[in-house]
Amino acid sequence: MARAESLRRRIVVAFLLFGLVSTVLFGVIAAIAVEGIEVQLVDNRLAAAAAWAAPRQAAGLGVDMPAGLRFHRNEAIPAPLRDLGDGVHKIDVESTRLHVLAGQDALGRWVLVDHESDYDKIERVVYSMYAVCFGGFLLFAAMLGRFLGTRVVTPIRQLADSVGAERQPVQLTGRQDELGVLARALETHTRELREVLDRERYFTGDVSHELRSPLTVIMGAAEILMDESHAPAVRAPAERIYRAAQEAAECVTVLLMLARAPELKAQPPVDVHDIAGDEVERYRHLVEHKPVTLRYLDGAAFSVRAPRELCAAAIGNLVRNACQYTEHGEVSVKLGPGQIVVEDTGPGLPEAVRATLGKGPAVRSTGSSGTGLGLALARRICDYLHAGFHYEDRPGGGSRFTISFSPDLTQRI
Repeated sequence: MARAESLRRRIVVAFLLFGLVSTVLFGVIAAIAVEGIEVQLVDNRLAAAAAWAAPRQAAGLGVDMPAGLRFHRNEAIPAPLRDLGDGVHKIDVESTRLHVLAGQDALGRWVLVDHESDYDKIERVVYSMYAVCFGGFLLFAAMLGRFLGTRVVTPIRQLADSVGAERQPVQLTGRQDELGVLARALETHTRELREVLDRERYFTGDVSHELRSPLTVIMGAAEILMDESHAPAVRAPAERIYRAAQEAAECVTVLLMLARAPELKAQPPVDVHDIAGDEVERYRHLVEHKPVTLRYLDGAAFSVRAPRELCAAAIGNLVRNACQYTEHGEVSVKLGPGQIVVEDTGPGLPEAVRATLGKGPAVRSTGSSGTGLGLALARRICDYLHAGFHYEDRPGGGSRFTISFSPDLTQRI
């Protein structure tokens, strides 16, 4: 799993963001509380002392201030404090922080100075403790997010790794939480899918094997008729019977191969250039009596690791369909880098056939409809070969099919 897409990383980031937002919120609240306490302990204390001392001093009475407080008026005000406006001020004189309340009455200006307030020290301690708590809370959020992320992601990763297994691990299916429910549902669904695929594979294999014998008999009988009879009335039908039986036998072979699990990298490489050329010559008879030109445009030769029969079936099906449904113009087969392109000037594909290729509206297809293996089956062969199957309308009318083989399975010759 990529780091940027890691679910555990996202959980850790979410916890860190939660911790950051929480600490900032509590920090703002703490700062407001500290400033409020300062107003109550320092500013109000100075205001109360000034309210007591100023009238007494103006009346000529003695002013005995509490320890740490000094009251000054007019010329007695120290020079650094003479230009202060009315209100409470924090003044740094050398290394000492002073809280000063300045005011004015009928006798002139006065200041009340607190020399021994420890609130600044308390404030620094409070903010230092808050900074420590801030870092600790973020560290705790990261550790908790990593712990919970591991607890959440590990069983999910085990579940993902075991999807292709016969059974899910007992430690997953035995859980009573949502992961256990998901693991049991996946196990049931996987088992059902495997049963369906096995039934399809067995059915296709059995039918293919059962059809081989009668097709062999038909082809043998047609060969005997072609060898022993020179009458055109007998030989021509025998040739059609032989070709039809041969195509049916090839179809059976293709279906049997598609029923097996693909192991393409273990296949020997086959020359796509030779396969395409053979398929073009094989279906050249379909355009002999029509004003249609069948051309094979040679290109960069390459080989692909795949069964030869499947490559021939996919390419041959496109060539045969193009030759059958093109009444004038041309059919061209072009060999490109890692791909085969089949173009024709025919009428194009009907909507029902487009639906089987993922084109156009969802129209139910009625099968091959005379297209041999059918384009849908040709696309299935390409999916089996890990090849791309692309259709587009040809400029000027007609169709263009492109089979693009996987670069991992191809090599130039």
